[in-house]
Amino acid sequence: VQLQASGGGLVQTGDSLRLSCVGSGFTSDYYAIGWFRQAPGKEREGLACLKNNDGSTYYEDSMKGRFTISRDIAKNSVYLQMNSLKPEDTAVYYCAAERVGYYPCNLDLSDYAYWGRGTQVTVSS
Repeated sequence: VQLQASGGGLVQTGDSLRLSCVGSGFTSDYYAIGWFRQAPGKEREGLACLKNNDGSTYYEDSMKGRFTISRDIAKNSVYLQMNSLKPEDTAVYYCAAERVGYYPCNLDLSDYAYWGRGTQVTVSS
């Protein structure tokens, strides 16, 4: 499984940004893609996840309303739309994949076996 995140950049407070994650090498439909981020000096935190077989999603409570996860099946891509960005959103953003069965996806880092390289998002004040 390979994942590639892209779309990061330098933006100003209040701007929007859409991150993309392209995945390949999956041998089953039962997986989920999660978005995570890690700011300097902080632990990696989960933002949102999307389950591939049914499109169901789960968000970290603090991300609801500003961040939206979506997908384009034809492009094997999962997106993270980020609106009203704040300086505290500055971090390296990662996408990752976990195998899932019939349960909803979650944001437990230890469940994610496959990680892509991160993409830097910097929000200036």
